[in-house]
Amino acid sequence: MDINRRNLVNVTAVAAAGAMATAPVPARAAPLPSTLGRDATHSGVRPNSPGDQTRALQRAIDDAAKAQVPLALPPGVYRTGLLTLPAGTQLIGVRGASVLQFTGGASLLSGDGASGIALTQLTLDGGGIGLGDRRGLVHIVNGVDIRLRDCDIAGSGGYGVWFDSVGGEVSGNTIRNSADTAFTSFDALGLLVAQNTIRDAADNGIEILRNTIGDDGTLVVNNRIENIRAGAGGSGQHGNAINAFRAGNVIVAGNRIRNCDFSAVRGNSASNIHITGNSVSDVREVALYSEFSFEGAVIANNAVDGCAIGVSVANFNEGGRIATVQGNVIRNMLPQRPAGTDPDDGAGVGIVVEADAAVTGNVVENAPFFGIVAGWGKYLRDVAITGNVVRNTAIGIGISVVPDAGTALVTGNVISGTSRAAIAGMDHARIATGDLGRDGAAKFSQVVIGANVLR
Repeated sequence: MDINRRNLVNVTAVAAAGAMATAPVPARAAPLPSTLGRDATHSGVRPNSPGDQTRALQRAIDDAAKAQVPLALPPGVYRTGLLTLPAGTQLIGVRGASVLQFTGGASLLSGDGASGIALTQLTLDGGGIGLGDRRGLVHIVNGVDIRLRDCDIAGSGGYGVWFDSVGGEVSGNTIRNSADTAFTSFDALGLLVAQNTIRDAADNGIEILRNTIGDDGTLVVNNRIENIRAGAGGSGQHGNAINAFRAGNVIVAGNRIRNCDFSAVRGNSASNIHITGNSVSDVREVALYSEFSFEGAVIANNAVDGCAIGVSVANFNEGGRIATVQGNVIRNMLPQRPAGTDPDDGAGVGIVVEADAAVTGNVVENAPFFGIVAGWGKYLRDVAITGNVVRNTAIGIGISVVPDAGTALVTGNVISGTSRAAIAGMDHARIATGDLGRDGAAKFSQVVIGANVLR
């Protein structure tokens, strides 16, 4: 073979490639691309140092925000106390490798009156260190255009994330092992909470709250929420996957919720709430709740398997009214609510409504007591129960028939496998009539019973 310079170069390259293919390559985290912004180590920050990095990190954050460039944290552990986020902070890490390890203080990351903050691909390790009252490991007040994305927030000794008067986006994060609620928002200014995984919170999963009743409009969509405990006890304030309080026009859609001490979704004085397309299993109180002084609730196309009550639209005595409960599949109700709730509160019921409500196209199965209940004492007005399938219950449909109770229409339903009655008149929790489905309801002018199928 004619060996010349070109052939020698080619042979050498092939040999080198073969050697690289067989030699072991040590595993290491990918370097930070230069496009991410300023490298924090150029500002004196030292990954994996046993010493405290708070001062160096704060200086690097301040300088990068002032220069309007992102600050990139290379892989490593950074021990730090409270870091204050000025306006325009853009802090980015390597997913699963850039760890801010909390050493104590009011919070780990805090912003007050600062907008345009982005926190991305960081691991925030709270270490279970206690926080002050109403403080989050991430704590942001009075800011718009806040972005918290693709972060792992673990072991907060208080709230995982606390927002107050904030607009922006919380998406793609994992928030786990919080000593209080995983994510709390007060008085949102246009907020999206989407595609997060929330596990093992000792209070609530997601709270959307307002100091006074008003429009909120937060979107809580496509999150996975599991293992929510009512660590503080109570009769329903804690132990909920999603809790909207005084917050109007909140949309709760497409979430997967499992294993909660109390409710999957609880709307308290939350008008025009939408609870749609959620998958719920193993919750131990009311699965989907709209209660107290609200006007307007849409509860549709949810699947609930395992709860004390599937859907409750209640408190007409407080002004709670106007709802559609449509297209839900609700099954396997429990015969009692958790400890701490009022012993007079019911359980073993598929759907409960009181005023100005349409209950249509639902399937309810395996309720120890009632499939559907309309009204509580005199608190019944203008309820239509049509086109539902109710199976394997003691009583298929119960209707309040006390004096001053309002109108109910019950027609076109299929009621199968009842052990006591298909349709019964109720005096609060007491059965006050025979089977109205078979005997007729002529003596109750406000109750209209049509062509139901009874088996």
